[in-house]
Amino acid sequence: MKNFTTLFIKEMQESMRNGKWIWLPIVLMIIGISQPITSYYMPQIIESAGNLPEGTVIEIPIPSGEEVLAGTLGQYGTIATLLFVLATMSAISIERQNGTLTLVMARPVQPAQYILSKWAAQLVIALTSLLLSYLLTWYYTNLLFNKVDWKTMLASLGVYSLWVVLIISVTILTGTLLRTSGGIAGVSVSFLAILTVATGLFTKFMEWSPAKLREHATSILMQGELAENGLLVIIVTICLSVLFVVLATFNFKRFEQF
Repeated sequence: MKNFTTLFIKEMQESMRNGKWIWLPIVLMIIGISQPITSYYMPQIIESAGNLPEGTVIEIPIPSGEEVLAGTLGQYGTIATLLFVLATMSAISIERQNGTLTLVMARPVQPAQYILSKWAAQLVIALTSLLLSYLLTWYYTNLLFNKVDWKTMLASLGVYSLWVVLIISVTILTGTLLRTSGGIAGVSVSFLAILTVATGLFTKFMEWSPAKLREHATSILMQGELAENGLLVIIVTICLSVLFVVLATFNFKRFEQF
């Protein structure tokens, strides 16, 4: 446990030094607040951007706060996924390249301690950034639209956060298989993209897919509860995340023997 704590603290300090604690929350907050602000000022944006005939009246239905937050989750779907992969891809590879990994593993450190410290640290950074972004978006949504209950907001965030857990787990696993950051990012993004596309194409056979987490988080916002098979999706996502971390540990133990 002492080794894990030491490695975890080292990883958090390294993330602070390389600016990850700054740029990731800021970018996610910009992505988040753009949804309520854009939705609120959409008529003015269209009016100023389009060459409309004089006297044209633009009437766009005002979305509910729940719909705005659901749209924010959609914004996170593509851009945030890429950001989380980019933030995690160098967690292991950079230490291989600069020789730090050799020094760490020369000490009495177990592979599981090393992998779990990396996974936990990256997860704390990612989830904290997501939380700050979603809270800020919720605040602006309450100001500009109707008030969304905080319990509903947190419940939807909790479900969607499992997708982030899966992203980090996949990227850490890929990091034990490949040595270049570009390759790690490419394989991780490709896997997540294939999973998402397959879920959309084969809906009937992919009811268990973690790619449906956003759909269930949206269902909580709009209906106050998970959609059908929501519990199955949550369980499968947690099991896959644990499996990927276990596989990462075995792969790391296999290839990093000194």
